[in-house]
Amino acid sequence: MLPLRFPGYNFPAQPFSIYIAVLCVTNSALLLGAFPAGAVDVNTASECQSDAMIVFDASGSMGTTDRSLKVPYIARVKQSMAHVIPEVAPLRRLGLIVYGEGEYNDCNAIELRLRPTADAAQTLLHAVEGINPRGRTPLTESVRLAAETLNYKIQDATVVLLTDGEETCGGDPCRLAAELKKTAKNLTIHVIGYRTETSGYFTTRCMADMTGGQYVSVSTEQELVNALRKTLGCANVSHLAPENAAGSRERYACLKAAGH
Repeated sequence: MLPLRFPGYNFPAQPFSIYIAVLCVTNSALLLGAFPAGAVDVNTASECQSDAMIVFDASGSMGTTDRSLKVPYIARVKQSMAHVIPEVAPLRRLGLIVYGEGEYNDCNAIELRLRPTADAAQTLLHAVEGINPRGRTPLTESVRLAAETLNYKIQDATVVLLTDGEETCGGDPCRLAAELKKTAKNLTIHVIGYRTETSGYFTTRCMADMTGGQYVSVSTEQELVNALRKTLGCANVSHLAPENAAGSRERYACLKAAGH
């Protein structure tokens, strides 16, 4: 068997399956040697591999224009996803649910655009590019549909809810989170709260708190990019990436050892 080779590191000629399950890499170099012994927990592999559904807010407020940049909020979200989804899609199956893209008072405007699919970057981003925000915010039932699509009762499941506002269709996100948790095998709900103010958080934070997920409040495109990487990538490993000269974290992705 030929040895595996990466820039700056040569693996011995041994079966690939004996190596650690998770490697975190940056734009420029493999980071394995930068981590102290035991810093990379192989249990984080499940975070990179469980099927994930993105629940996308297409309510009318997402069409509002950022006064400082003269760019609609929805455009910044699309640009952020174009950065991150190609990094994540080779590593885990991704799906998409869009809510709010109906008539103004339509609380049934919830659409499953893509079931969990391998290497779905092109398909998912094409669907995102066509989103036209205009309706209300039935986020609670959208998260329920995402969990059901993931077969959350019998398999590990990750939901990433991206919203710029509160539930407006009478749903109770906290009650739903408690309900789902009782019957889930291992469901994690992350919430990205996109708001122009830097203080406060949405009440949907309870969905993350109750399922062991993360709530990330964002107001800029770079914060959106970081939040998507944090919730769709390996959350337990991302903080280990070294800071670059500008003081920000390098891009990362998680690769599982292929070969058994």
